[in-house]
Amino acid sequence: MEIGLSMFGDLAYHQESNTFQPAQERIQQLLEEIKLADEVGLDVFGIGEHHRPDFAVSSPEIILAAAASITKRIKLTSSVTVLSSTDPVRTYQNFATADLISNGRTEITVGRGSFTESFPLFGYNLNDYNGLFAEKLDLLLAINKEQVIDWKGRFRAPLVHQEVLPRAMNNHLDIWVAVGGTPQSVIRAARLGLPLIIAIIGGMPAQFRPFFELYKQEYKNAGHDLANMQLATHSHGLIGENGQALANRYFPLYAQQMDRIGKDRGWAPYTKEQFGGGRSREGALFIGDPNQIVDKILYHQEMFGLTRFLLHADVGAPPHADLMKSIELLGTKVAPAVKKALANT
Repeated sequence: MEIGLSMFGDLAYHQESNTFQPAQERIQQLLEEIKLADEVGLDVFGIGEHHRPDFAVSSPEIILAAAASITKRIKLTSSVTVLSSTDPVRTYQNFATADLISNGRTEITVGRGSFTESFPLFGYNLNDYNGLFAEKLDLLLAINKEQVIDWKGRFRAPLVHQEVLPRAMNNHLDIWVAVGGTPQSVIRAARLGLPLIIAIIGGMPAQFRPFFELYKQEYKNAGHDLANMQLATHSHGLIGENGQALANRYFPLYAQQMDRIGKDRGWAPYTKEQFGGGRSREGALFIGDPNQIVDKILYHQEMFGLTRFLLHADVGAPPHADLMKSIELLGTKVAPAVKKALANT
């Protein structure tokens, strides 16, 4: 089982001045965090794409290319690339370039996008939300398979015997599909034989079990080799030596970010009761000490059959020192304990 972390580059909010942390400062911190993740032996790092004032990263592949030059072993992936509002040709070229810099450690994780700011920004119609993703995924997979492309769709100009360069290491990029729990998205990923990652960031994780079972059945029905099946989850979390003390100081930052997002989506204000429920064994938050996190990862692995787990660690922009400590503990205590337990089962 692979264990890693993901981030969005959340920017700290300064209430006194009503301003966010400078993006330059946060990006420099991000690179330090990725370097540490590599040094402590984590398997994967993912960075997401947003186009809002509270996030620092709009182009995951640029961050990954920078990270590739200062890391040696860790896999680097987007988390996610909003494929619907970008061009698959350019996306492949950018990630293939990062892959060459990393000597074959770069992946792509694509999704339809739970944040939709990129659609008007790049001139796409939200009414085409589903069609854009399906078509662009088809093109991206075709490019990943063949260097010379003949392709025609509805939303972009056709490609007539076009060569897409440069090529990734070994002429292949691993492409994951990220979903929030839509059955149609799960079925599409399974039938295509693509690795699946489900974002479980609220509610009761056990409610997602049917989606994993659906994926497994559709994957098998499509004739794919079950030995190649890869399943992952991405959940919010932070780790400290003292789990309760960490939770106490993290709650205000976490709640503020959830309320900023919730204001746009009509959510009720985030409460301590929600936070506490999320931290329970049956909840979706991985916030606590190393032993608590180990137990919860093992619980989810058994429930879903996971081959990868990503701790999404910077929601609400916890202090850089807390993120560095969380990465250290995830790599030196949590991951070894999880892998030892799984090796003994």
